[in-house]
Amino acid sequence: MLKKPVAIKSNKKGFTLIELLVVIAIIGMLSGMVLVGMSGMWEKARDARRVQDITQIQKAVEFYYAQNEQYPQPAGGWGVWSGSCPSYGGYDKYILGIEAWLTAIPKDPKFNTGGQCYLYNSNGTDYIIITHFTMETVGTDPSNASNPSNIRQMDRICCVQPTIAVYSPGARAW
Repeated sequence: MLKKPVAIKSNKKGFTLIELLVVIAIIGMLSGMVLVGMSGMWEKARDARRVQDITQIQKAVEFYYAQNEQYPQPAGGWGVWSGSCPSYGGYDKYILGIEAWLTAIPKDPKFNTGGQCYLYNSNGTDYIIITHFTMETVGTDPSNASNPSNIRQMDRICCVQPTIAVYSPGARAW
């Protein structure tokens, strides 16, 4: 008499290699879509930080003026653009005398290389603080209607570059 073949029961539970590869591919595609969707977020966040930084510096400069009846001197001397980047002196304290209001003068969140940084200039009577070639989501014309109103108000009449500025009235064209 022939015996019936016995079915071997397997207690192994798990995924096959193909199932794992499909899941990994799906996760990869979803991750890619999320990263593409977030790509502009980091640039916008850094630009918002830049606006906040130069506004904070502006307040310290104005407090200095209220106490001393002149604006603080740039680290490179009166009338000299000074900044933390190498092309403009590489100063940690590029605005002299505002330590009472700012313990550390803010630096650009990404750059501070070459000529890309925050810059300050003053002649004692007027001042200007700019983000020099660091704005990532503002085109070469900050006054463009596609920019938010707070960015359009920070435009300089002298220049066409991705730069925004805060300044006293006499320094707008510097």
